[in-house]
Amino acid sequence: MADSPHAHYRIAGYLTVMSVFGSAVAAAGALSRVTGREPPAAYAVPDLVLGAVAAHKFARLVSKDGVTTPLRAPFTHFEENIGSAEVAESPREEPVRHVVGEMLTCPFCVTPWIATGYVAALTLAPRLARTWAAVFSIVGGSDFLQHAYAHVRTD
Repeated sequence: MADSPHAHYRIAGYLTVMSVFGSAVAAAGALSRVTGREPPAAYAVPDLVLGAVAAHKFARLVSKDGVTTPLRAPFTHFEENIGSAEVAESPREEPVRHVVGEMLTCPFCVTPWIATGYVAALTLAPRLARTWAAVFSIVGGSDFLQHAYAHVRTD
C-alpha cells in the first residue's frame, strides 16, 4: 500500500471524511437556526481558553489513551505502550479502515472535530459545553501536574 497522501484510496477517504465533517457543520448550523440559537458574534476568551485545554486533553484521550483502544481497534493495530497510559497504534491496511485509523490515531486530526463540536455546543447547549470543557480542562491540568510531580520527585 502506498504511503503517499496522494494515493487514490487516501484521497477518496479524505474527501469522505471532509464531507462528513462539512455535513456535521451544516447540520449544527441548521439546528441552531431551527432552535433560534444563533452563534454569538464573538466568543468569550475564557470559553476559548477552557475549550483549547479541553480539546487538547480530549484529543489525547480519543487518539492515544489505552482505555479508548476499543474505539480505535477496528481501524488500527497496536504497536506499543508509550507511557502515561498512552499507546502507539498504526492504521490498518484496508483502504477505508486506513483513513479512519489515520485520523483516530492523530490528536492533531481529531482536534478540529472536537473543537467544532465544542463551539456548536456553546451555541446549542452552553452550560453543557462549559461543563464538558471544565471536566477535560481539569483532567488536562491534573495530567500536567502529575508529570511535573514525577519530574521533581526525588525519592
